Amino acid sequence: MRFMRAKSIFSPPAALSDADRHSRRHMLARLGLAWLAMMQVMMLAFPGYLRHEGMAPDNLELLDQAIFLMNWISLLITVPVVLYCAQPVWGGALSRLAQRHITMDVPVALGIIVAFIPSAYATWAGQGEVYFDSVAMFVAFLLTARYLELCARQAVETTGAHAAIESFRSSASQHANRVAFWFVTIQVLLAIVAGAVWWFYIDPGHAVPVLVAMFVMSCPCAMAMAVPSSVSAAHATLAARGSISDSEVAELVRVTRRVTRQNLYGSVVWHLLMTPLAAIGLVAPWVAALSMLLSSMVVAGNAWRMYRRQLRAAGAPAWSAAVAQG
Repeated sequence: MRFMRAKSIFSPPAALSDADRHSRRHMLARLGLAWLAMMQVMMLAFPGYLRHEGMAPDNLELLDQAIFLMNWISLLITVPVVLYCAQPVWGGALSRLAQRHITMDVPVALGIIVAFIPSAYATWAGQGEVYFDSVAMFVAFLLTARYLELCARQAVETTGAHAAIESFRSSASQHANRVAFWFVTIQVLLAIVAGAVWWFYIDPGHAVPVLVAMFVMSCPCAMAMAVPSSVSAAHATLAARGSISDSEVAELVRVTRRVTRQNLYGSVVWHLLMTPLAAIGLVAPWVAALSMLLSSMVVAGNAWRMYRRQLRAAGAPAWSAAVAQG
């Protein structure tokens, strides 16, 4: 029984169809562009973090001019990320909506929109907060998880073990889509209510930052990575361990399910804990963006920890050393 055609999940299988190779190359191009844009936009966003009203007037005026210019550059860099890199998200969301189905792509697309459009308007108006770094980070991390999952699926034969993981992925993705849909729906409604309360009853000048911070936090970044990251770790574990018994496959599926639930519901709990703080104005938009990034990193790290534990428990070598053998 063969388990891998290549020496690692990043090596395209020899029998891969031309259409799959083309799709894989495009995904890698989108991933590379998203990471390059993310690094550039984060660098350009740094002056905005330094700004505070206590600065000398001359220094503040000079810094505002630099921020204005860098915001426009960040907008130009982020547009290809939104239109090209995130194209699979738009395609998936639109196709599912046409079929009257809600999948993870729909709330993910909403998260990109509510972070990008206010940022573009703030850049055009020359005032307000921008979140281009958050948009680029979100797309880069999401595409990374999906690319790892694609590589893991293509690098292995459809054996019983891998078929069991794919069966779990299908059911888990449906569940995660439902959780993400209700999470985003509730978060968006709370954001609108909180923004209205600040606008009409507390401080209109602080209403927009509160609204944007809660919109940024409504983006289900970590939830979008929960299933792909754990499934990728499971496929990589199978590739490294080679032939395993049915009971070991069942145990791996159980562990993958546990890690997926930890990632999914852990990210929900984290965002729900941050929501009241954002609603009362204690969480700045950039803190909300950082929270989104940290939760995504925790999800990826938890999946990686699962993979390493499985290899240590089995005494298996690194997956990159797994060889295609009959």
